[in-house]
Amino acid sequence: MRTYADAEADRHWRATIAAAQAGDRHALDELVAGWLPLVYNIVGRALNGHADVDDVVQETMLRAVDNLGSLRDPDSFRSWLVAIAMRQIRDRARRRTATHLDEGAAHDGASDFAELTVLKLQLEGQRREVAEAVRWLDDEDRQLLSLWWLEVAGELSRRELAAAVGITRQHAAVRVQRVKERLEVSRGIVRALDGACPGLRELTARWDGRPDSVWRKRLARHIRGCGYCGDTRETVVPAERLLVGIALVPVPVGFTLSLGLGGKTAVAAAGSASVGWSAKVLSVLTKPAVAVTAGATFAAGGAYVAVHTPDDPPPRAATTPTAASTTAGPPPSPTASPSASPSASPSPSVSARRTARYGGVVDAVDRAPAPDTPPAALPHRPASGVTSTGGAHATMNHRGDSVTLGGQGYVLVRWQISPQYRAGSLVMPSWTGLKGRLFHVASGGGRRMDDPVSGTDATATGMGNSTTGYAVLPAGTQQMWQNEYFYVDGSVTLTVNERGADYGLSVFPTTWDKVEEDVTSGPPEGAKRYGLVRDTGDDDTPVPQYATRETPADPATVPQRSSV
Repeated sequence: MRTYADAEADRHWRATIAAAQAGDRHALDELVAGWLPLVYNIVGRALNGHADVDDVVQETMLRAVDNLGSLRDPDSFRSWLVAIAMRQIRDRARRRTATHLDEGAAHDGASDFAELTVLKLQLEGQRREVAEAVRWLDDEDRQLLSLWWLEVAGELSRRELAAAVGITRQHAAVRVQRVKERLEVSRGIVRALDGACPGLRELTARWDGRPDSVWRKRLARHIRGCGYCGDTRETVVPAERLLVGIALVPVPVGFTLSLGLGGKTAVAAAGSASVGWSAKVLSVLTKPAVAVTAGATFAAGGAYVAVHTPDDPPPRAATTPTAASTTAGPPPSPTASPSASPSASPSPSVSARRTARYGGVVDAVDRAPAPDTPPAALPHRPASGVTSTGGAHATMNHRGDSVTLGGQGYVLVRWQISPQYRAGSLVMPSWTGLKGRLFHVASGGGRRMDDPVSGTDATATGMGNSTTGYAVLPAGTQQMWQNEYFYVDGSVTLTVNERGADYGLSVFPTTWDKVEEDVTSGPPEGAKRYGLVRDTGDDDTPVPQYATRETPADPATVPQRSSV
């Protein structure tokens, strides 16, 4: 069901497009800056970071600007722009065939798009595997996958995908299924190469390291017949589930777009001799780029991120959902702030906290600070290092998944919430078997999970939206941020207790420097907000909720406020 905010967003874009068609330079700036990341991601993934990417993006945006006056229905702008991008990609493919360009060519010293995706979005585990598997697809498959990736991520509709390729939706479904099958084969190759058996190492001794269809078939044949390489050793999550909510790869910092608007738009050329733009350089694109457009949300490496251009007005905030709003229904009030809900159990005063013994202060519901408020200084605690039974990057997506942390140092817990699979009450993870001390020292990642995540859907936050429903926290539970930081001095086990709303955690031993860098990155760096320092440097630093020194048979039974 469409909301009032949806209608308002539609009216805004229609007005922006109409103003740009009439020669309004600011409106054209907004239009180009707003939609450039979508085009960059489509072209970049379709060409896998080939040296032609910049040229194809430039040509796409130039053609869109020159032909903007011919667009009759502003509501079709996105599908129209995507279709232009796909035509430019196909034209480039034809030129490459004619001139026998080397597909492996790339900017000297530059990363291919798969590597950029992994690095820029900090992908781990099977998400990283999917991004790297794209290298093994043929050109035509990569072109379609560049659209399907964005469809699954919520950036395009199936209708727009089909229109961009020039086929029916039924035919698109068949072709997408074939690409998904080849992508799964490619994922198997990435997994096998990561821990190759002696036979695979011998086979690849003659391989130059450049993925292509011939070697894909050779390696796939080996994997099918090899008990070691063909054993996944873990549940393989479907690619479409891994890609849901993933952000666009940011346009590189310093990328500039020069549009020589000699042709202008049809309307401007006909009636506005005063426009006269030439060699237009959009300086806004040299700012730290932020992935934008149609409802982009994510999870860098498994967590949602906020996605707005620096100059965009903030979207109307959605209220923090309650248990009654976990299914589609009336939208939250546009006047309420998701981060300003009153404290259900106010944090103790500073004076009270200063006298607390260890464990006397436990996390409680609090208000989010103002987005532009820098955090307090982060105390520097001693850190000899933390070991994890899950390795350097533990990913926990299923009920009962756990990781035991030991030593002295900092730990990052990164949230991924997926209400599109299951909304409803969220059963929080728990800390059990604590020996020593555990503190909740900081929150970061550029956003709280209840912050707005869409410029077009005012009901959408990192906890869900009015269409899919929301993940709802138990009463009195502290609202999580994208990244939560803890300090361990001893040992403790963290367990996922997923029973209601769908969620997952990624756990990384980290350093004080990394925590400091995260929490001090704010709106000037493209984040939704600065982080929050909770550490006082003393024993009155809060202890996380759902923590205990006991080891219950069911970790989900740990009380919200335990005695540690």
